[in-house]
Amino acid sequence: MRRDFNGLARDIFDLIVIGGGIVGTGIARDAALRGLHTLLVEKEDFAYGTTSRSSRLIHGGLRYLPKLNFRLVREDRREREILLTIAPHLVRELRFIIPLVRSAPFNRFALPVGLFLYDIMAKGKSLPSRQHLSRRETLAEEPCMSAIDGLVGSYVYADCQTEFMERLCLENAIDAAGHSALVMNHALATGLRQDGGVSAVQVTDTLSGDEYQAHGRIVLNAGGPWADLVCDKLNVDGTSSLRKTKGIHLLTRKLSETAMFLSAGSDGRLFFVIPWQGCSWIGTTDTDFDGDLDSVFAEAADMHYLTSALRDYFPDFKKDDIFHTTAGLRALVAAGGKSASETSRAHRLVDHETRDGIKGLVSVLGGKITAYRYIAEEAVNLICRELHVQAPCSTADTTLPGAPSVQTRILQEAAGAAGLSVETVAHLAG
Repeated sequence: MRRDFNGLARDIFDLIVIGGGIVGTGIARDAALRGLHTLLVEKEDFAYGTTSRSSRLIHGGLRYLPKLNFRLVREDRREREILLTIAPHLVRELRFIIPLVRSAPFNRFALPVGLFLYDIMAKGKSLPSRQHLSRRETLAEEPCMSAIDGLVGSYVYADCQTEFMERLCLENAIDAAGHSALVMNHALATGLRQDGGVSAVQVTDTLSGDEYQAHGRIVLNAGGPWADLVCDKLNVDGTSSLRKTKGIHLLTRKLSETAMFLSAGSDGRLFFVIPWQGCSWIGTTDTDFDGDLDSVFAEAADMHYLTSALRDYFPDFKKDDIFHTTAGLRALVAAGGKSASETSRAHRLVDHETRDGIKGLVSVLGGKITAYRYIAEEAVNLICRELHVQAPCSTADTTLPGAPSVQTRILQEAAGAAGLSVETVAHLAG
């Protein structure tokens, strides 16, 4: 990929995508694969915002079952299976253990029902089904749980982890560029020009300060938490549709061998303890945020909340066990009267011509990282209808650039099953 700012003036793009997180790069990839002449601009580096500060999970949304959000769970589980296929080098199975304690009888009886539903809602799933463990089996699986007061057993279930979410984002950008998209980071969209509709984007090279103008038929706003700022450039009210909440994570000494799905004693909110790079990745919180979008950090109250929740399960946990913290923002579709945690994680596409009378501008609001590919598919379907282009989506069947070939994957699976090296199996296969 080259940052070719001179290329901005050479053509009129079919689509200009603002925002280089996982959703923006996913949209650019989908559009480029369909043959649309695409430009992507990102003001910082790819995955700078929400993407790099997430829980690093590709999960089916078990936590959404109590809210009866079956559509979101079904969507996420379908997308998880697709990502296991198109990005097996980045998305991997991760076992989670949920402790059952005597003081929480609701979890002991409701959890099996939830996990049963979680299993049957998976169409063509490749991950193992839930498993109930006795107290003895639980401690054999995860000895650290001996400190949990009233432990009577546990449930184990499987979801997926992406250790390097930034790479997943970058490979979408690389594939978009490989299909003739112009993809540029450190390129800030500073303004939108209207000429009977949005017709151009002013772009500043933040490394040199030089200013350029890119002409496009449709502009897609995939700014995540910054999406309403893009709307502000056209005096479009984006804030009424967007709710920004902050989530922090702690990087600590390794607390467990298995990923753990736990609940905070203070408010019952669910959080994860996830093995990551020889440490534990712990989070997250969920609080409203109305500050500077480029100055988000873990505050003392956030850290106190998570450390207090942790000590219910790890009584010897100390502040000195924390190596690093991150903080990021979720861009949620606003729903009046609900708490931050109760606000839906579903996405919404806004065609501003329909809503605001501004032709050529579309915004993507909300959505989960797990569903980024499907969000991109829906967005590009809308773009294709607007442009009268008939081109089907192929991202569900097209592997990302770093994925091993089908032949390599077959050899790896055969080698694992036989207990042999890949080289030996390849030799025997002729």
